[in-house]
Amino acid sequence: MYRKPDDQHTVYTFLSPLGRGLNPKNRWVKLADQIPWDYVEQEYAKNFKPDGAPAIPARTAFGSLVIQTRMGTSDAETRQLITENLYLQYFIGLTEFQMEPPFDTSMMHHFRKRIPADMIRRINEETLHPGTHTRKDNDQDDPPAAGGTTDDTQTTELPANKGNLIMDATCTPANIKYPTDLSLLNEARVKLDKIIDHQHQPLRGIVDRPRTYRNIGKKQYLDVAKAKQPGKKKRRRGIRQQLEHVNRNLKAVDALLLQPGSAPLTDKQIAMLETIRILYQQQDTMFKEGTHRIENRIVSLHQPHVRPIVRGKVKQPTEFGAKVSISLVNGYAYTERISWDNFNESTDLILAVQRYLQRHGCYPEAVIADKIYRNRKNIAYCKEKGIRISGPALGRKNKALAKVQRAQERLDEAIRNAVEGTFGVGKRCYGLDRIMTKLKETSETMIEMGFYTMNLEKKLRVLLTLFTKQLCFWLKRPLYRLGLLKECYMAA
Repeated sequence: MYRKPDDQHTVYTFLSPLGRGLNPKNRWVKLADQIPWDYVEQEYAKNFKPDGAPAIPARTAFGSLVIQTRMGTSDAETRQLITENLYLQYFIGLTEFQMEPPFDTSMMHHFRKRIPADMIRRINEETLHPGTHTRKDNDQDDPPAAGGTTDDTQTTELPANKGNLIMDATCTPANIKYPTDLSLLNEARVKLDKIIDHQHQPLRGIVDRPRTYRNIGKKQYLDVAKAKQPGKKKRRRGIRQQLEHVNRNLKAVDALLLQPGSAPLTDKQIAMLETIRILYQQQDTMFKEGTHRIENRIVSLHQPHVRPIVRGKVKQPTEFGAKVSISLVNGYAYTERISWDNFNESTDLILAVQRYLQRHGCYPEAVIADKIYRNRKNIAYCKEKGIRISGPALGRKNKALAKVQRAQERLDEAIRNAVEGTFGVGKRCYGLDRIMTKLKETSETMIEMGFYTMNLEKKLRVLLTLFTKQLCFWLKRPLYRLGLLKECYMAA
């Protein structure tokens, strides 16, 4: 297990090939000082038994994910960067520079599984609010029930409302190709062909292989896929043909499963087979009913948890990935919910306000959000707590206050730009524009890690700004300037 480094483990005693300590002004040295490593170790240790084999230190695991998110690299490239850079080795907790890689590339996958999204959410709270992490583990990650609230009745008088709570939601697209009904069915047909080949391998020469007409199925698919502008009838005929091929292959797989001596399926093949069965049922239902909508629609065979998220944007009206609801306070992002199914983000407002109360000890002065958050229930809740919610009032407009309301709306829109900028930075610099991991839990880990790394960088900028202001304040003092000039004169 990872032990807290003693007082001698500093940037000055880190054994480097240069024969001297590290530069304390380096960004990775400063970034390491902002992370509560003791709390990370405490959370990470919950994954292991006390009498189990020693594991890779928590600082190595968590630090490697931070490096990967900040640098935007793959697992192999992250490992290579750590091997070549002594500051990165210090960041993950090593005491001296070593030429050998600190871990195997495959360990990055295990790091993401051992550090789930809810753990990173708790570490984020501890990083931004040390010692005030009072939310219970069993309810901090539960999404707010639709139309439900939690009891936040206070027995003591609270201070006046202070600060702004900005809320919005976005989609973090998964790394899948754009799905179409025809391409999904063709991919399912190819996968089933491979499964049949695997099953029939021990029976070659004993039992004839079931006929699947793979060449005909491929030709029928390409006839539609390569057409420049296939008509509706042609696309529908292509889908019907692929449905027939998939149905025939599924029956052949079931027959081989009952055949003595056939090769057993691997766990990966069993999972793929179940996904294809669900896909066939959905596509067959939509084909017969003439619709393109169905509940829990599968858009990727390798990532069956991914769902289409209709956003209504001009560039991309539909995105395929996880929908993330966040709140922004003083430039720091807090994820309120990560869901692979579409949801109404307005149901997160009440829980976000309650979490704001837990962090800061008071309610926000205003909630800045889209019109979708401004429903009757949220308005009534904010009115009860003395919170102003952005947007026009419901009902008939007051002409006497129209000018004042428009000015306030323009100001709120300017404030709300901060959350749009947060989404933009996260998707450009922290990998939220395309989640490269495939599993549901590891994808949620990387989404949460993206927002956490952004908060770390924000915290460094805030500290630098405070230091600069303090330095400018002291340099403006006449007595200090006089003493500084005297020292320069004596040194000359």
